[in-house]
Amino acid sequence: MNRTNNGTRKSRKYRKRGLLTSPGTLTYIGPDIGLETRIRRVRYNEHMYKEETVKSLDDCKAAENGENFITWLNVDGIHDISMIGKLGNFYHLHPLLLEDVVNTEHKPKLELYDTGQLFLTLKMLHVDSESPISISSEHVSFVLGKNYVLSFQEELSSDIFVSVENRLEASVGKTRRNGPDYLFFALMDVVVDNYFIVIEKLGDALDTAEDQVIRGEDDLSLKDLYALKRELTIARRQIWPLRDMVNQLIREDNMQISRDVIPYYRDLYDHIMQILDTIDSYRELVASLVDVHLSTISNRMNQVMKTLTIFSAVFMPLTFIVGIYGMNFEFMPELKDPNGYYYVWGLMVAVTIGMIFYFKSKKWM
Repeated sequence: MNRTNNGTRKSRKYRKRGLLTSPGTLTYIGPDIGLETRIRRVRYNEHMYKEETVKSLDDCKAAENGENFITWLNVDGIHDISMIGKLGNFYHLHPLLLEDVVNTEHKPKLELYDTGQLFLTLKMLHVDSESPISISSEHVSFVLGKNYVLSFQEELSSDIFVSVENRLEASVGKTRRNGPDYLFFALMDVVVDNYFIVIEKLGDALDTAEDQVIRGEDDLSLKDLYALKRELTIARRQIWPLRDMVNQLIREDNMQISRDVIPYYRDLYDHIMQILDTIDSYRELVASLVDVHLSTISNRMNQVMKTLTIFSAVFMPLTFIVGIYGMNFEFMPELKDPNGYYYVWGLMVAVTIGMIFYFKSKKWM
């Protein structure tokens, strides 16, 4: 997501990867960020909770296997390559995993490494503006280990996992009583819940556009409808891979996800399917609105052409009569008649009235 501290959008200047670099070389790919990376460490179990801002990278080292608490490192800002590299060394993360973490253009993916670490990267969606609606995506990655979870966000201007921290601190629900696999689910659930908010905003914009199309308002243009369709396509493209990834977590027999937590992932899968079904129905509705809008414009144009045609048909015989009596012949019978002028006017009025009645009898007007 690309924002400054005051919430205004920055120019989208991207750092691109060198095409000739070797695989696993850490190169940040994404918009320039003028903020410092912040790391928050949360350690907890059912009876203990401690949260702190990491001031030294040595505090980020993985917990020993004998320690009976879960460590969650929340990295806010992935543009600091040296810091990401040191974290990778502490937790023995594969270089290709770290490369995907710092690549904001990487598509969502799920990968299980031989070390037992589960890596997942996805997109957090944000609504930048509502009129016209505009959606941006934030690159988010997770690493699930034996007794720890690492989360990486693109920048720190808006921490999306505050609600999870609050639940852990308040010891509300099942988060403190379960293992890192449940925390992994809780973080994913925050992202999916935010999808519902984005879809609701898109639904509101779609309802407004539908009302405008039905009322035939001139304010709505095809540009607005296609912009709405584009945002729906963006949302679907970012959310669709998550369906297969969660389904893979449910189906595969891996040691990272316990059997007790699997039902929560199934519920998460159902939410994702509900979101995708809603997006598909919205896309179909936008396509229908485009057809209705084009039909409305066509009907309006037909009405205009119909009106102009009637006017042309009425004035055609009048023009013919005026053209005849506008000829400069000396021996025209009506020229010497003192009432000839009134006769011609009467004839033109009668022709006009007769044609109007004829058009009405045919229901052409």
